[in-house]
Amino acid sequence: MVRFGWHPSDQNHRSAARLKLQQILFSQGFGTRRECSALIARGAVSINGVVLTRMNENDAFDTSGLVFSVSGVEWTFRSPAYLILNKPAGYECSHKPTSWPSVYELLPEPLRNRPTKSATNGVQAVGRLDQDTTGLLIFSDDGQFIHRMASPKWHVPKRYVAQCAREVSEQQLAALRAGVVLNDEPQPVRALAAESRGAHEMELTIAEGKYHQVKRMIAAVGNHVESLHRPQIGSLTLPNDLSEGDWRWLSEDELALVAPR
Repeated sequence: MVRFGWHPSDQNHRSAARLKLQQILFSQGFGTRRECSALIARGAVSINGVVLTRMNENDAFDTSGLVFSVSGVEWTFRSPAYLILNKPAGYECSHKPTSWPSVYELLPEPLRNRPTKSATNGVQAVGRLDQDTTGLLIFSDDGQFIHRMASPKWHVPKRYVAQCAREVSEQQLAALRAGVVLNDEPQPVRALAAESRGAHEMELTIAEGKYHQVKRMIAAVGNHVESLHRPQIGSLTLPNDLSEGDWRWLSEDELALVAPR
């Protein structure tokens, strides 16, 4: 089990504060401070159905559970942000994609523009999926959370379902569980679990996140991945009601499934 000692919900409780309206909009990615002031001035911002104006710009609001609207779209104040997305095929997990659209285009603009301490603004994907791989992606602007989730020493399990070109054999599964040698890895890499789900389908759980790891592991035992889907990270399973290309916020209970104390 992952033991962080620190938990994302701890940071949520620490971050609750009273902020000025312009600060709230800026922190949530609605533009520069000047652009946020302009939103207020033209009556685009409301709280509890009350349109706020320039006179309210310096008013302080309790950000804990704060719900506000910008241009008629409702937002909940989140600092930091944790969300999941059901990634479809045909998207790269990069801000600067080379051949396919960026997965970040599936997120609303404010999430892509949130100010952060890193060189790149906005939420970042916690690990990557290849452009042709589908399934569960987590995003956050919490640098400590991203680092711990991506670090192999924390052993966060990730479950994949692979459709294979050749029939899946028990010998292949046993070899994956025992460990296979990849070309650029000095030590064998093993699956935490590997089992058949049909003649040409297998389920594989790994703790690392090496480049093309699942595809390379399956190739090392003499098979080939035709399609790959990730339904689970930690104990968090991709919700059945989250359609491909859609996203939603993670609750604190769901965060605990990814990063238990």
